[in-house]
Amino acid sequence: MPLVTPLNPEHDLETKSLADFFNETLGFCPNSVLTMQHRPAISKAFINLNKAVMANEGRVSSALKRMIAWVSSNATGCRYCQAHAIRAAERYGAEEEQLNNIWSYKTHPSFNESERVALDFSLAASVIPNAVDDALKKRLYTYWSEGEIVEMLGVISLFGYLNRWNDSMGTKIEDGAVESGMMYLGKNGWNKGKHL
Repeated sequence: MPLVTPLNPEHDLETKSLADFFNETLGFCPNSVLTMQHRPAISKAFINLNKAVMANEGRVSSALKRMIAWVSSNATGCRYCQAHAIRAAERYGAEEEQLNNIWSYKTHPSFNESERVALDFSLAASVIPNAVDDALKKRLYTYWSEGEIVEMLGVISLFGYLNRWNDSMGTKIEDGAVESGMMYLGKNGWNKGKHL
């Protein structure tokens, strides 16, 4: 059982209108957003932040942003966010080979060095204690601009919030997210965990 019951999508019409964003991203409105509606200011602020963080500003593609989100969520253990991130990466055009091999991005040939360093940054910024250091900074600056690094850390930070929200809430995972999770992550042990 979730810690707090999600509210009906009609509960707050402004949130509902903003949440149309997720129909493109995921194909459904996440139960996490429906739970945030208990305080509509939170649901609306979250959606607007999500839209800003995930906007395409340049070379950090929508697919890569979602893979960054997956690595961050995997580091923290949030199965709900792992499934959402892999589903969104799929919907935003990530290569099938990358989706099937995200667990081994460090060595799999479907990932190039700029993608690897972005995903290494996600991992380093998501663990406790934080592992971002000068060597990683040097690697990041080899491939990415300061604005692009800000975009990446925006994704990592957004998913830090979501990982804590959904794991603490025990948010019930939606069927579409389960389908993508099982397809791309199940072979490596992914399951719904507490998100039943």
